[in-house]
Amino acid sequence: MSTVTNATSLDFEGVLYHNFAASFASTSLPTLPRLHCQLCPIATQLLRPDFAAPALFDCRSASPPRLRCLNFARLPLGFSASTSLPQLPTTARLLRRGNTPTNNARRLGTNKRKQQQPSSLDQLPRSLDGASASISTTRRRSTRVNQAHVARVLFNFINSSHIQEALSLFESIKKPDTFLWNLMIRGYANTELYEEAMDIYRQMQDAGVWADHFTFPFVIKSFANSSSYEDGLKLHGKLFKIGLDSDIFICNSLIAMYVKFGLLEDAEKVFYEMPVRDDVSWNSLVDGYVSNGEGMMSLLFLKQMQQVFGMKLDCFAMTSALAACSLEKCLKQGKEIHCYVIKNGLDSDIKLQTSLLDMYCKTGEMIYAKILFNFIYGRNVVTWNVLIGGYALNDEPLQAFSSAIQMQANGINPNAITLVNLLSACAEIRSMHHGKAIHALATRKGFISHLVLDTALLDMYAKCGDLKSMQLLFEMMSEKSLVSWNTIIAALVQHGRNIEAVQLFLELQRGPLQPDVFTISSVISAYAELASLRKGKQIHNYIMKSGYGSDCVVLNSIIHMYARCGHLDASRQVFDKMMCKDLVSWNTLIMGYGIHGHGKTALELFSAMKDIGLRPDQSTFTSVLTACSVTGLTDEGWLHFSSMQQEYGMTPEIEHYGCMVDLLGRLGDLKAAIEFIRKMPSVPSTRIWASLLTASRNNKNIEVAEYAAERIFQLENDNTGCYVLLSSMYADARKWDDVERVMSLMKHKGLKKMTPQSLVELNGKSCTFVNGDKFHAESSRIHEVSSILSSKIVKDIVELGTIFNPINIATKKANFPNRHSARLAVIFGLISSPLGSPVLVKKNVRVCNHCHEAIKLISGFCGRKIIVGDTKIFHHFVNGKCSCGDYW
Repeated sequence: MSTVTNATSLDFEGVLYHNFAASFASTSLPTLPRLHCQLCPIATQLLRPDFAAPALFDCRSASPPRLRCLNFARLPLGFSASTSLPQLPTTARLLRRGNTPTNNARRLGTNKRKQQQPSSLDQLPRSLDGASASISTTRRRSTRVNQAHVARVLFNFINSSHIQEALSLFESIKKPDTFLWNLMIRGYANTELYEEAMDIYRQMQDAGVWADHFTFPFVIKSFANSSSYEDGLKLHGKLFKIGLDSDIFICNSLIAMYVKFGLLEDAEKVFYEMPVRDDVSWNSLVDGYVSNGEGMMSLLFLKQMQQVFGMKLDCFAMTSALAACSLEKCLKQGKEIHCYVIKNGLDSDIKLQTSLLDMYCKTGEMIYAKILFNFIYGRNVVTWNVLIGGYALNDEPLQAFSSAIQMQANGINPNAITLVNLLSACAEIRSMHHGKAIHALATRKGFISHLVLDTALLDMYAKCGDLKSMQLLFEMMSEKSLVSWNTIIAALVQHGRNIEAVQLFLELQRGPLQPDVFTISSVISAYAELASLRKGKQIHNYIMKSGYGSDCVVLNSIIHMYARCGHLDASRQVFDKMMCKDLVSWNTLIMGYGIHGHGKTALELFSAMKDIGLRPDQSTFTSVLTACSVTGLTDEGWLHFSSMQQEYGMTPEIEHYGCMVDLLGRLGDLKAAIEFIRKMPSVPSTRIWASLLTASRNNKNIEVAEYAAERIFQLENDNTGCYVLLSSMYADARKWDDVERVMSLMKHKGLKKMTPQSLVELNGKSCTFVNGDKFHAESSRIHEVSSILSSKIVKDIVELGTIFNPINIATKKANFPNRHSARLAVIFGLISSPLGSPVLVKKNVRVCNHCHEAIKLISGFCGRKIIVGDTKIFHHFVNGKCSCGDYW
């Protein structure tokens, strides 16, 4: 008999196969197929060598890959290199436990001692029967061992994130048990392939395999992260029925799921019904409060955890507590936690130190942050990023850049988050040059496909006013998050490109992403500026159907939108129906009444707000002082301006000073206004000088107007509105040379006057007019009515001795006042709307003196209420009078 194998290189069944083949070395080739039929069941369980570990196989043979596991030292008699050997399977099969080279050698020696080679062909059938019995016995002994080793290899594949290889091995198993199904579900869940994990779970159910308490935590995690809210609730109900709803691991997963869905009450219910809780239970709920914006609840829960239940807070709990302090700006509690960390010896944990640093940065204590940073040992890029981001957040952009340079000097290279923080600093100081340099650096380092970085670039270009670069970058982004969409939509609204913002919103709705409260708030602002009441009502209906009808932020935007569309009654209705009103709600409605000239109603609202215990802020006083300014409530204005400092300890800001300049201008005391500006504690801005310019225009004081305009040009040399207003004042004073000079200066600087447009909405349709518009379907009728009304108005103007000369109006036909867009829109509204109904017109620039006087007279002549809104206020013309008191 020939010894044909190296025992150290064979697996158990491979040895059997090889030794039986060697036993029949003297058998003729025609008889070998019978042997092959008996041995084939074993041959089909041999592993492909590319799935075999080196410790199991010694693949030193030059034989074909699928046969290397046999590792013949030499072929038995009767076989040659051209002989067709048994075809081994391509699907991976698992080896039995204990297939080490030593065990293989021991088994091979035993087989050799027991082996009896047949001496003739007459003994062949009996020998084959014996071989078959031996093979069956061996397979029965190894079945249980095979399953265990399958699990081990599957476990190794999953732990090394080789999911595809794990799936191939799993699919080759005929009847996987619960443990193997659990391994696959866990593998997909831990690699964030949640949809695939849920598919495996459904396949497990279809196969009739019973899931156990190890299955459900990963299934719950998959439901939570794939936003399968209904499936999660159904699964919780199933767990209750089968009695697994009290398992601690399952309950912890349920808490995490409800927290992910934002259902904190359900998470609390699961927590308090748990028979036993561990640190994970507490920490999951603490972190859940923070992630859902309930920082104060998180801190209270931690206090309960420590004082009532005597739990010792670990690093994870401390990290969540510090995040809560950052969210609620609770510096005192943050310092207490810092002391606790030091007393309990946790201050050497780099993650906890980084959380402390982040807390100090987000509470605005950069001095403490810098001191702590200097004591952190082993600073990494995350630590540096927190410090750089803190400087950017606290309006210290130069310190942010300085820290970035210092970080690189210490041998730490910036990552994508570093550049995100630096872009925030660039946006803060409006530094386009540095922003583009960072953009170039991100491209060189391959960070440009980073979603957060791309969004930060969008924000930087938007705040620096480079909308073209912003839109180009947005189009090039391979992946867009909802934050990206919100950034560009808000930027377009902020720069007055409201139609484009609405178009982007409609495009977003057609995609897989769903708008959130920030998207909707921006779009509402766009509709407010477009003054489209019809579209405003449509977006209001959309909000109610989308489930945002109770969101305070959204409802505040709706109040503002209706007020800007001239529908103040609708604003009040939304306000009155709100279940929970915050300070912004009151501020918005007070401002709405103020810009519509209802100053006394605005002050009544202010008093009601204080009566319910709400403390006014800076924005509240801006709304109150605006209402006083628009309606000429001088005494009340000064009273509230004084109360800001004396009663509430607030320092007035630019907007407040601007309102007071308006009030002084309304009184005609320009000298007092100039003296008031000179005594301001801060440097006057364009807003202040523009208020003085407006006051000088209403008081026909060209000297003060030139003084104010000079100051505006020093701050903003390209302020088109200032040039236009100054030119208009020169024209009213008939200083035509000065008019020509101002217009030439504008042309030299490349400045163009904004084309006046007036919009009127009737029967659900919006009609826009420009000066001298002849392209409207009703143009001939509009101009005919305009001529009739102008003749009547001119007579009244002559009789009243008003400020403009009708002869001068008639001589300049190119800019004839009865062809101004506002007057054309008003006349169209009068002839197209039912008798007695008010007419609402929205203009994109300030209403000129001529149109203001003419519309005022038209309202008295026709007996109709006419509302005209411009960039600043709404003029309510009733019976020949305007709500602004002829001062705007």
